[in-house]
Amino acid sequence: MLMTGAQYIESLRKLKTRVYLFGEEIENWVDHPMIRPSIDCVAVTYDLAHDPQYTDLMTAKSILNGETINRFCNIHQSTDDLRKKVKMQRLLGQKTASCFQRCVGMDSFNAVYSTTFEVDKKYGTTYHQNFLKYLKFVQENDLVVDGAMTDPKGDRGLAPSKQKDPDLFLRIVERRPDGIVIRGSKAHQTGSINSHEHLIMPTMAMGEEDKDYAVSFACPTDADGIYMIYGRQSCDTRKLEPDADVDLGNHKYGGQEALVVFDNVFIPNDRIFLCGEYDFATMLVERFAGYHRQSYGGCKVGVGDVIIGAAALAADYNGASKATHIKDKLIEMTHLNETLYCCGIACSAEGYPTAAGNYQIDLLLANVCKQNVTRFPYEIVRLAEDIAGGLMVTMPSERDFRSDLKVGKKGETIGDICNKYFAGSPTCTTEERMRVLRFLENICLGSAAVGYRTESMHGAGSPQAQRIMIARQGNIEGKKALAKAILDI
Repeated sequence: MLMTGAQYIESLRKLKTRVYLFGEEIENWVDHPMIRPSIDCVAVTYDLAHDPQYTDLMTAKSILNGETINRFCNIHQSTDDLRKKVKMQRLLGQKTASCFQRCVGMDSFNAVYSTTFEVDKKYGTTYHQNFLKYLKFVQENDLVVDGAMTDPKGDRGLAPSKQKDPDLFLRIVERRPDGIVIRGSKAHQTGSINSHEHLIMPTMAMGEEDKDYAVSFACPTDADGIYMIYGRQSCDTRKLEPDADVDLGNHKYGGQEALVVFDNVFIPNDRIFLCGEYDFATMLVERFAGYHRQSYGGCKVGVGDVIIGAAALAADYNGASKATHIKDKLIEMTHLNETLYCCGIACSAEGYPTAAGNYQIDLLLANVCKQNVTRFPYEIVRLAEDIAGGLMVTMPSERDFRSDLKVGKKGETIGDICNKYFAGSPTCTTEERMRVLRFLENICLGSAAVGYRTESMHGAGSPQAQRIMIARQGNIEGKKALAKAILDI
């Protein structure tokens, strides 16, 4: 079944998800003004799957039954699938200029699919069959699944089992004949509140003493014992202002992050995909991280397309679009953005089949992709701010532009004064100019930074995580051998 965006939103209302924000429990979180833009953003991933123009990118054929499914529920079957994934993500970035939140689930599906196959091969477990059953459930119901990997970690210098508080890494606290009990949390979870399900994975390589932390499983978002504390963003309370529109920047869509707490949550055996096999934690982490770092070569590029367009509009509205230095900055922004896309496509084109049969991206190129994402969006944003000008962060509020309070000697209102003095090129209205500048403020500095700028740094692992993988995959010894061969050493 392919749900529509409206059906997706209604499906969330059936959940009993526990959400806390500003120290209070939010009963109707689906319609909360700070949360709803992120829900509407996910809804786009459903609606585009029904658009004939985008069917090839947005849908795929299930490996389980051959039925048409949303690509976000797909197991990659070829390098073509990997490329289409990146192109789909760029499309959605262009349509939403935000984080559409389903990538982590798709990336976790593919990592867990191949890893469980290899765990079963070594230990004779049934994790792969458990996962296939779960995947069938997800595909048949077209669900949003939050792929959850990141633990709070506590003291970064200590292993999970050495932490002063053992709950700082999610862990098994009880093993029963029919399942396990989980305690701990997952932090920075993208789209967690908007998801129907959670697919949990370990966060790092582990030793035998950490085997209780080497756990992977799935559970409903509203399972007994799970609750979420919503992460706030810069400028987020603007969404609570009456009739807020222009001041929101991106008034349609947004992203979300939350702390997901597991307070003694029971997980039945058929939903367990790793349970103490600590020697496979590294494989699962590296494969998921690789897929997710590939993702950033699509989604961030799509958002970048919109930023470049908004910066070009700002130049038009400022009357500066003919200046040579403005043109050069737009060229540089485009160059950086397309370089990110090249990396996403390259690691996809160089993909290869795993033992389980699904396709894995080239890990070295995926990590190079994400390393560039930790840098280039910052330069794109800097150039966008340069082109936009200081008014992006100093303009009066939307209410001032609409105010009818008289202040001038000629009977002018505050709104009249604002619209007069902040007018730009005659090619646009003052409000149109303000909309573009507020959008850039929102992307560069405000709540949308979670879906673009700051997330580009820390999402899918901070810069050093990619550098570690680049060191592992870079084959320095092989490169030495190349030099020795030429030099007759």
